[in-house]
Amino acid sequence: MVEQNQQFKLFDMYDVSSVAVTDKALKPYLSLNPKLLVKSNGKIRDRFAASKVNIIERLANRIAVPGHVGRKHKIITSWSSGKYNRNTKTVLQCFKIIEERTKQNPVQVFVRAIENASPKDEITVIEQGGARYPQSVDVSPFRRINLAIRWMVQGAYSKAFGKKNKMSETLAKEIILASEGNLESYAMSKKNESEKQADSAR
Repeated sequence: MVEQNQQFKLFDMYDVSSVAVTDKALKPYLSLNPKLLVKSNGKIRDRFAASKVNIIERLANRIAVPGHVGRKHKIITSWSSGKYNRNTKTVLQCFKIIEERTKQNPVQVFVRAIENASPKDEITVIEQGGARYPQSVDVSPFRRINLAIRWMVQGAYSKAFGKKNKMSETLAKEIILASEGNLESYAMSKKNESEKQADSAR
């Protein structure tokens, strides 16, 4: 029975038993439970429920609603909002491209990209005596993962929206660059910018 559990794979394609999370702060919030279909249907309602949702499902959900960029809120996912099957297919195509290009387990590459692209510091605005000024704060592990996934999806969208490139291709490239720590990655550049702003606001 134990051997069968060890051989069980995510989507019956990717073995996650050997996937390592090197950042100890992120480990409790990165769910890598192997399932044939990563779909929770919103049934997990505990505190910090997203930390119990498989990280691949969180990526698919973020593709549907990537969030606004800066002060501009632009709806660019009307074609995928609520289309879970379509978003999951995009993720699987993306992982296939990652596997072909890196010859590595794409789930491990994705986890490494999250670890590299998640910021440790950011700024918040504090108001005191009618004056507002930025203050550097530590980022919680839960928010670090959310920010890394959001930036990777937004970076992929910016390179695919209105262009010939497909979303799966640009997302694969974004994840590979982030896993390498390359600043050409949108997520890595946003992380670098966030930490620089935090350093200047200490």
